[in-house]
Amino acid sequence: MALKVQSRMWFARPHLLWSRLMCCSFSDAPAARASAAAGGGGGGARGCSSEFDSAIRSLRINPQPERLAHILDSASDFNLALRIFRWASYQRMPIHTVDTYARMIAKLGDAGNHDEIGGFLKEMVRLDVPGLEKVMNDLVQFLSGKNRFDEVLLVIQHASSGNFKISVSSCNGVLCGLVKEGRGLRPFMRAYMEVVKAGVLPDVETLNWLIEVLCEAGHLELALVQFDKMSKKRCIPNSRTFKILITALCSHGRADESADAFDKMLQLGCIPDSSFCVQVLPLFCKFNKLKEARKLHQMMKEYKLQSDQHLYSALIRCLCENQLLDDAVTTVNDMIASGHALMRSTFVNIVDCYCTLGQFHKAVNFLEENDVAEIEAYNVLLRSLCKTGRVQDSVNYLTELHSRGLVNCQSWNIVIAQFCNNGNIRRASELICRMIVSSFTADESTYSSVVSCYCKLGLYKNALDMFRRLDVSNLSLNSESFSQLVESLCHMKKIQEAAEVFKYHCKRGCNLTSESLEMLIQESCMVGMIREAIKMRSLAVCTGTSCTFTTYNTIFRALLHLKKEKDVLLLFAHMLMEGCLLNEYTYNCILRYFLTKETIFEAAILFNRMVKDGFVPDQETFELLVPEMALSSLLNMISESLLTVVNMDGMMSPRISNIIIYGLIKEGFKSEACKFLDQMIEKGWVPDSRTHSILLSSSGREEPRESDEVNHTVDDDNVSNILLEGLD
Repeated sequence: MALKVQSRMWFARPHLLWSRLMCCSFSDAPAARASAAAGGGGGGARGCSSEFDSAIRSLRINPQPERLAHILDSASDFNLALRIFRWASYQRMPIHTVDTYARMIAKLGDAGNHDEIGGFLKEMVRLDVPGLEKVMNDLVQFLSGKNRFDEVLLVIQHASSGNFKISVSSCNGVLCGLVKEGRGLRPFMRAYMEVVKAGVLPDVETLNWLIEVLCEAGHLELALVQFDKMSKKRCIPNSRTFKILITALCSHGRADESADAFDKMLQLGCIPDSSFCVQVLPLFCKFNKLKEARKLHQMMKEYKLQSDQHLYSALIRCLCENQLLDDAVTTVNDMIASGHALMRSTFVNIVDCYCTLGQFHKAVNFLEENDVAEIEAYNVLLRSLCKTGRVQDSVNYLTELHSRGLVNCQSWNIVIAQFCNNGNIRRASELICRMIVSSFTADESTYSSVVSCYCKLGLYKNALDMFRRLDVSNLSLNSESFSQLVESLCHMKKIQEAAEVFKYHCKRGCNLTSESLEMLIQESCMVGMIREAIKMRSLAVCTGTSCTFTTYNTIFRALLHLKKEKDVLLLFAHMLMEGCLLNEYTYNCILRYFLTKETIFEAAILFNRMVKDGFVPDQETFELLVPEMALSSLLNMISESLLTVVNMDGMMSPRISNIIIYGLIKEGFKSEACKFLDQMIEKGWVPDSRTHSILLSSSGREEPRESDEVNHTVDDDNVSNILLEGLD
């Protein structure tokens, strides 16, 4: 905000101002000497002194505030500007105005010299010059316009200390600037608190900025609390208040509450302005608040608020979605009468509504009466005719539209796809021929429809031949046809060809359905293409196809059957890196693989994680796990998980109980062993002779010998680290 230059401020005792600062002489010669002394005699100082002398001479010739402001702006650094400002302060006829103060404060702010700014403001307050309150307000407005918000807060603080009143409009300018600059909630609240401390009573705009910044920061509930408190602060919400709240409520998915807010607005007699309508009407239409949208549109007419093309289109779309066709057509006529051209989407919405209601002839009449040239609107009509089974009518209408030049490639594909869906490949082929003769090129949609039809008819060879043509044209199938072709080739046991189709489309970012991927992986594993299956799974994940547990389990089962344990670990590592969840079967497969001397430590980690995730090993895996852990003296590491498992019916046996108790005592964990012994006795089982012997020995404090102690050294590249990082 540009400041108007104020009249010169005359000071009765100018020596009081800046008394703590370095004094300058009133003559040119002493000023020059002071400059030279401050500069230290260097080349840079001489340049600065020369610039200072030039500025002083210019001001003596033309001692006007405008000239001083220009010199301050053009000063090479803030120290020079400060010296010039000081010199001007000690002249008999001071030439300072609010503008010069503001420019000096802005320069100090750029240099981060807030202490100096504080000194300026303190001296201004002490002088108690008439009209200084207006000076302070103008300074706040000027600095706000320059986005110098830190300096603004200093002005407000010093004005408050001198009992000068800052107007609420000046404070609103500060809050407005903070919001529009996107400074965030914390700086805004700091400024708001300074305004409150200064004793400024908020008005509706003050609270509007507060509500807006709270909504932007995601504190909608706090914003609603402030809204409810407006009446206590003697502020009446205005159109902008409700615009902010309704927008925030809709953005949080609380459209019903936004409608309540609109009702409250009407009860208060608040009249919407143009800005409110432009913002809120599309939101009501988007969230299908038809009643509120129609009411607001009616109010726009009553208050002669101009509606634009986008507002009309949003309302028409909402009316069509609710199948209020007559109202939609009336709104279209109003839109045309207001001089607005109908948008493409408007034609599409009207025709779609006609077709939904089965009024095809009226749809055609509407298009012809309005001389519509938008092909998409005619395509909607073609699509609707096909959906209702009127395929021949769609062919006839396509021929008519073609003669009028109102078709594109999509128009042909709509009718071709319908014939393909009906399994009528002959009629589809005839239309494709007509399409090509008419200078339209078959695209991905055309090929996808034909391939899908061939797959439905069981003509897999034809479908594969069509794919070959697709490859030559560097095109790809849509996801549905792609998945159908892969499944069809799998049914024919042409796994190599299915894999070829899969890789071709994955390279182009096409998605395969999870069911089709599962079939492809399963068939690949059955014919021994395990590595190919793993690679295809990775490709599928990269293109966004999610793998089911069955897909993973199929690969695990095949790898274990072929005794390819290393590949099991590789696949497991991929699963962890991709963040895949594990199920009970996967845990069991991996756990069995880790039950070796080299990876037994990792098996203990995995078992604990398995139980923590709510899974338990099957009986066979559990009976393999416990003896291996006992041999490696790792029962203490899994004792808590074992307690969880043994509490389940059918998991424990006297043999397993004896192994656990004996192993824990050997490892020096007698208290843990006692827990399992208590459970064993509760079940009516008796420890065997070996367990009984070690129990007696442990009570006599004899140390059992470690016959099979295994030392595990875990380095950075160990599999256990992968497990710990991947599973946690």
